Amino acid sequence: MKLNSEDTAILDRLAGEEAEIVGRAVDWCAIPSGSRNLAGLESQRAVLEHVLRDLPGQVDSIALADSHDVAADGELKPQHHTPALRLTVRPEAAVQVILTGHYDTVYPEGSSFTRVVPRADGALNGPGIADMKGGISVMLAALRAMEAHPAKANIGYRVLLSPDEEIGSLASGPLLAELAGQGHVGLTYEPAMAGGALAAERKGSGNFHVVVRGRAAHAGREFAKGRNAIAAAADLAVRLVAANGRREGVTLNVARIDGGGPLNVVPDRAVLRFNIRLPDAAAADWALAFVQQAVAATAAEGIEAHLHGGFTRPAKPFNVAQQTLFGAVKEAGALLGQEITWASSGGVCEGNNLFAAGLPNVDTLGVRGGDIHSEAEHAWPESFVERAQLSALILAKLATGEIPAAKIKDAMG
Repeated sequence: MKLNSEDTAILDRLAGEEAEIVGRAVDWCAIPSGSRNLAGLESQRAVLEHVLRDLPGQVDSIALADSHDVAADGELKPQHHTPALRLTVRPEAAVQVILTGHYDTVYPEGSSFTRVVPRADGALNGPGIADMKGGISVMLAALRAMEAHPAKANIGYRVLLSPDEEIGSLASGPLLAELAGQGHVGLTYEPAMAGGALAAERKGSGNFHVVVRGRAAHAGREFAKGRNAIAAAADLAVRLVAANGRREGVTLNVARIDGGGPLNVVPDRAVLRFNIRLPDAAAADWALAFVQQAVAATAAEGIEAHLHGGFTRPAKPFNVAQQTLFGAVKEAGALLGQEITWASSGGVCEGNNLFAAGLPNVDTLGVRGGDIHSEAEHAWPESFVERAQLSALILAKLATGEIPAAKIKDAMG
């Protein structure tokens, strides 16, 4: 793989666009787009649609079906979503790339964390600046630069920007799977790991909710007639965390118990919520069986327990296809003077979904930063151009065949 004059031209172009690439991400962070803030998400979607229309191809807003939440009272309630955005460019080209990102953040409506401010050390601190409004800006800059490359006709791409990644991609998951089947390679724009490393293998993840129903009673007059749902949920929680340490790589985190009320009433309803991380499909089978057995054992006279949820992001191993793709990215980075490293991650993202549908992918091509999902979230401004140049060069080398897209996809088996 070599750096030629055509590559250098688009890299230089990106270097001259730093203010725009950083500045629009900063502006986007002022739009409150928490996963359940539909008005804010719609505002962000409209802005991104306008930017997508600067690129060639067809832009579609794709309505998403409702997902369902288990409310604090144990009832299933619909969760509405704003549309996903899809851009399709040159679907007839020999090489097809799938690029994904999400425009929701973890910061809820009403959060006081609403704008980007520079820190004394030069980092930019703000909601979504790393995860992943900065990443989306990097992605779109790289695509625009690629449109000036002489080899662009050889490469087609589909971009999907979704509104629900931070809550598990429950609505956009089918779209991710559909697009994965149409590409050779995937690129996703989660922020880089510590020091700029890429995430190699990832664990799988599942979110679960157990609705426990008992029998209400006066805590003084008729205590014996009651069946305490909170106590049953707490007992179940203790039995569930016993999964930890029983199978290598499996962790079960009990996160919350909802329910209860006045102190003089035996509570008749509780919702136990937990997350499971695991290394492979066999571990998922084991964990699900463990959970089902524990939930079944909760049932007693006057107590019912019902399991909801499941594994939404399968594990993403570092297989031969992934190793080949990462090696090519490392080589591209070296041409730019960037040392590309990678490490395992217990975190999950859309890259898990793409891999599960058969698409090799790199899913941490976004900006360098840290402290995501907290009010210390930050990104390093110099990394915007750095990562845009890396993506643009990857795209160029896929277009010329120096990164063998079809061979990498075939290695998935």
